[in-house]
Amino acid sequence: MAASLSGSGGRGRRRGRRGRTALSEINVTPMVDVMLVLLIIFMVSAPLLTVGVPVELPKTDAAAMDEQSAPLTVTIRRDGAIFVQDKPAALDEVAPRLIAMSGDGPKKPVYVRADGAAVYAVVAQVMAKLSTSGFASINLVTDTGAGSAAPAPVRPAS
Repeated sequence: MAASLSGSGGRGRRRGRRGRTALSEINVTPMVDVMLVLLIIFMVSAPLLTVGVPVELPKTDAAAMDEQSAPLTVTIRRDGAIFVQDKPAALDEVAPRLIAMSGDGPKKPVYVRADGAAVYAVVAQVMAKLSTSGFASINLVTDTGAGSAAPAPVRPAS
C-alpha cells in the first residue's frame, strides 16, 4: 500500500492547475507614467505656442482678458518696426491687411502690443490709422501683475 504525504490522496496536484485563473486586473502604473510624461511635454510646449514678435510689454494692474478666438494683433517693437500678426508691415499697410484678415470686417477687436520703450508717436499713428479705417474696438495689451515702479524724479543739482 502506498502512502501519500500531501494528505489529499493526490488531488492537490490537480487542483493547483485548475485553481489558477487569468489575472484580470489592469496594471495602471505604465499608464500613469505615460500620462505624467505627456503632462510635462504639454507644460513645456504650451508657452511656445503663442506666436508673435518678442516685445517687452509694460506692466499694469489690469486683469487678464478671456479670449475665445484668434485675435488680430499689431505689434510695435522698440525700434518702431510694425508687425501685423507676425509679419512686418508699413504704417499704410496695417489697416488693409487687418481688414482682409478679419471675417467680421472692422467689427473684430484689434490688439495693439507695443514695447514699453517704443516711441509714443508711432503707437499713436498706428491707433489713429486703425480708428480712421473703421476699427472701433482697439485694445492695448499689457502684462498683468505689479505695475512697474515709476522712475524717481530727477533733482536739479544744488
